[in-house]
Amino acid sequence: MGLLDGRVVLVSGGTQGVGAAIAREAAREGADVVVSGRREDVGQACVAALEPLLAPGRSASFVRADVAVVAEALASVAAVVQRHGRVDCLVNAAGLTSRGTLLGTTPELFDAHVAVNLRGPFFTMQAAVGDMVRRGEPGTVLNVISSSELGGQPYLAPYVAAKAGLAGLTRNAAHAHRHDRVRVNGLDIGWTQTEGEDATQRAFHGAGDGWAREAGAGLPMGRLTQVDDVAPVAVLLLSDRSGVVTGSVLDWDQNVLGALG
Repeated sequence: MGLLDGRVVLVSGGTQGVGAAIAREAAREGADVVVSGRREDVGQACVAALEPLLAPGRSASFVRADVAVVAEALASVAAVVQRHGRVDCLVNAAGLTSRGTLLGTTPELFDAHVAVNLRGPFFTMQAAVGDMVRRGEPGTVLNVISSSELGGQPYLAPYVAAKAGLAGLTRNAAHAHRHDRVRVNGLDIGWTQTEGEDATQRAFHGAGDGWAREAGAGLPMGRLTQVDDVAPVAVLLLSDRSGVVTGSVLDWDQNVLGALG
């Protein structure tokens, strides 16, 4: 439908999982797409997969960046502005999901979660929103958060702390820049099947082949959320089709959060 026709979209953490799915959907909807990530080989493979999806005249490219390093987070936005002259839409999809309880989390693990799940998005937003405000043009930001930010499992303590901070930051930034016509929204997605989740389940929970099918069988819809479930609503929130909506953190889960039984 061309929801992002002619827009320049940066997807931080866009080389795999939810971020890559959003990048693909943005390409189908007419955007110039830039994905960032830590690995050059994975990034270039992602770009190659995006190219057949692009509208005529549009482009896909990769910027190497580790959002845990503030200078690299800022530089990823600067690279997009240098290449395209602006950034219209930012997606913060990079995430760290390693495990830790309240009693078992080290300062180093806590800092790692804050660096990737909160500080990185903060400074990527700072740079992208700064570009939008300097140009005096509207723009949109989407933060991929997690339904776990509302509480989460006991083994997700540092992850929950950082993601809850990102939810609060989403609302704060939306409020601060609503008169700049910069809309900032978030998605609290539920348990989603990704490459990263597969690695996490194997590393921390002893999962083997077939774990996703078995886990999904116990969920209300009989399956885990898929990345292509998330991508269309993400693009909708980036586009003008979502109207004036800003400061919303939407539950995107098959469980009814806050309900009992």
